[in-house]
Amino acid sequence: MAILTHLPRQLLPTTPGRLFLLLPATTRAFSALSRPPPNYPGHVPLTTPERVLLGAGSALVCFFNPRRADLIAACGEATAVPYFIYRLRDAMLRDATGRRILRERPRITSKSLDLAQLRRLRDGSVGREYVRWLDRERVSPDTRSAVRYIDDPECAYVMQRYRECHDFYHALTGLPVVREGEVALKAFEFANTLIPMTGLSMFSVLTLKPRERRRMWATYFPWAVRNGLGAKEVINVYWEEELETDVDTLRSRLGIEMPPDMRSIRKAEKERQRREKEMMKGV
Repeated sequence: MAILTHLPRQLLPTTPGRLFLLLPATTRAFSALSRPPPNYPGHVPLTTPERVLLGAGSALVCFFNPRRADLIAACGEATAVPYFIYRLRDAMLRDATGRRILRERPRITSKSLDLAQLRRLRDGSVGREYVRWLDRERVSPDTRSAVRYIDDPECAYVMQRYRECHDFYHALTGLPVVREGEVALKAFEFANTLIPMTGLSMFSVLTLKPRERRRMWATYFPWAVRNGLGAKEVINVYWEEELETDVDTLRSRLGIEMPPDMRSIRKAEKERQRREKEMMKGV
């Protein structure tokens, strides 16, 4: 069984004064019982049938159990090649900040970010909104799985970067970590990044309650498509350098408008249902 292994990019001269980016590739045959050495720590080379089975199987399980973060990660990697992760990498190469991120390869963890310092930043700053969102949702930047199934080391970093920036997208949009909020954010991410896993996650709308599905179709999907397509590509945000930036200023710069406050809507809905139940008891 053969797969394509992408070699490092080379810039070769063509016509005078012009350079074209070429992506040379070689074909290397291997089987599940005889794998080539990993291209980076933790890398697991997959044959094409293995990749197809991993993508389909993990997508199916995640549809019924969206809390399986490990399988969501596996699905994202298995379905991102051979095209989509290279498209996202190339989007970074076309942007000055994106190129710098690829060159410096920063990581977003509780060690690289001083969360205590972020809590002391002024209200309304990106860093303060980010850590407030982490505290409110009781999540940590250290929970993101390491990339394993993408062969190209640079593209593996792009996927890792996308994964570690996900909580910043939550903080930027205010969408909570509930199934409804995740579906809405994945729709935004799909429109902005075209990563297939984010598009597949949108099918989870079928598992929502009827009123949540109506809200998604009427409000959050239109918001996600409009803002995902219209905004600058969020993969090119150097979040570590924007921590003291006013969050509204960053939203304006990226072209992102806040969606309706899902947390407040859900809270008001639960309160209304509680009052209706009490009224029914009193009848």
